Amino acid sequence: MATILVIGASRGIGLEFVRQYRGAGCRVIATVRGDAGRERVQALGAQALTVDVANPASVSGLAWMLDGERLDVALYVAGVIRRPGALTPPTREDFDAVMHTNVLGAMQAIPQVAPLVADARGVFAFLSSSMSQIGSVPGSDSWLYRASKAALNMAVAAAQHDYPAATLVTIDPGWVQTDMGGTGAPLTAAQSVRGMRETLADLAPADKGRLLHHDGRRATHW
Repeated sequence: MATILVIGASRGIGLEFVRQYRGAGCRVIATVRGDAGRERVQALGAQALTVDVANPASVSGLAWMLDGERLDVALYVAGVIRRPGALTPPTREDFDAVMHTNVLGAMQAIPQVAPLVADARGVFAFLSSSMSQIGSVPGSDSWLYRASKAALNMAVAAAQHDYPAATLVTIDPGWVQTDMGGTGAPLTAAQSVRGMRETLADLAPADKGRLLHHDGRRATHW
């Protein structure tokens, strides 16, 4: 039975990963921030761990909680967005919220989780965004979020070199009907997660450190 870790599973895409992997018969460990998220993942038959990725002290205990698990797939799903463009300087509060969750939390998780993924010769995937791609940026909307996901891409590509037995990638879920994506998005969470699962199950050595898309496309420019 495959063991899956979902970091940031309280709702939305993270919770859908839990649902689909449990439906496929996998053992799932999922991190949540509070009681409501814990109840949701436990109702799906997953093991819940309380972790706030925006809090370095909270993330620092992740390896201890996992206690030597061999992870076939690990997913860093946690993410936040702030939408003002470059006409408005970001506040320190917004900068810290976005960068701590989207970048620092991931960088803290890598040294704790990647060895457990490497032990299983598994996959560690981090949710990025097509909005991270510098070569195709159409405007400054959500520029802080764009910058954070570009930084995440670099962090994962760099970290890959230290964990050759694991496959580390970033993956764009597409525009999804979540609290972040809104109701007008073309993809449901179920569709997005189904595509990402299929893509992550069919990786090649050349994909290590790359940005992928939920539908299997490989990013041609960053």
